[in-house]
Amino acid sequence: MSTTLLEMDEHLDRGAGVIGQREGVDEREGVDPSRAPMLARRRRGAGERPRTGRGERAGASCERGSGAGGEVGGSHVPVLAGELLALLDLDRVPPPQLAIDCTFGDGGHARLLAERLGPTGTLVAIDRDPTAEQRFSALAAEAACSLRFIRSGYAEALALLASEGVRADIVYFDLGMSSMQVDTRERGFSYSYDAPLDMRMDPSQQLSAREIVAEWDERSLARALRDFGEERHAGAIARAIVRRRERAPIATTLELVDTISSAIPAPARFAGGHPAKRSFQALRIAVNDELEQLDRALPIAWDLLREGGVLAGISFHSLEDRRVKRFLAERARGCVCPPELPVCVCGREPQATLLSRRAIMPGAAETARNPRAASARLRAARKLAADRAGESS
Repeated sequence: MSTTLLEMDEHLDRGAGVIGQREGVDEREGVDPSRAPMLARRRRGAGERPRTGRGERAGASCERGSGAGGEVGGSHVPVLAGELLALLDLDRVPPPQLAIDCTFGDGGHARLLAERLGPTGTLVAIDRDPTAEQRFSALAAEAACSLRFIRSGYAEALALLASEGVRADIVYFDLGMSSMQVDTRERGFSYSYDAPLDMRMDPSQQLSAREIVAEWDERSLARALRDFGEERHAGAIARAIVRRRERAPIATTLELVDTISSAIPAPARFAGGHPAKRSFQALRIAVNDELEQLDRALPIAWDLLREGGVLAGISFHSLEDRRVKRFLAERARGCVCPPELPVCVCGREPQATLLSRRAIMPGAAETARNPRAASARLRAARKLAADRAGESS
């Protein structure tokens, strides 16, 4: 829904600034189609969950990433906050009326945005973590704008909003896990603390990192480590996990760290940061279904936008950043005819204009204040009006 995800833990002992928001969920709850197509604007409202006729099924969550470097109104200052607010174009005419924060976390970005929306605006906050809902209550007690909280994964929550006929001027994601999650030792996200092996963004879901480590076969473990952590030694680590659990369960984070370290050659073990960082990232993604959440959420978020609305995403590792980049680039793409054709015959028109040619990264001052922010990448696009799309092609 925080910093570089691979480097988060490495800064815990350096006194680096606290990290901010995170990402996703996998409660996989259905949406009740009978709900009225309207947004129930709740001033200082309580949270809610999407409803389903099949009952709730626990899901997964994501890594969130905004790093923080200070305090604002009791909340951590999120990564790239000024840059995000500038891209959201809050001074446009007419001003934005409805914004959706898909990864509320500690509420750093949401607090700043709520101040700018003012009494005529509405902010919808989404998060699956019950701790985030508690932080939302504190924001709701003081914000001037109307507020609504949906405790859910953002893919499910966005689908719910779409079923209600909601249209937004702003939708943004701050992907990754939050500081409040990594710093709560018993949640088991960090390889720097000895804690129960868990890593669930939603504590009520069934699947945890301990279950994956205990039950997945060697091939599945290796695939997850390779695909979700880009771990070079995925096969060796998976074999080490299977061998160790045959002797005794791997129940804590440090037991897993020891197992991972034993499988990595000594030269690699002492190069490129903590030897367990990529494996822990991979397990978090697998537990919380983070990438599938993002793949499902981006198209829904885009459809929710009004013409002229802005979709933005802050990512902290390449797996998420590539998805955001490709999604926005595809919407901004116009003619796809072969270059040798003298005129366009495909009729394809761009749906968006990119708001920066490249990803926006934290400046030197921000990274000096908060080294965890160094890997943050911000991308955004504005949805074109139908008549302007033709002009842009």
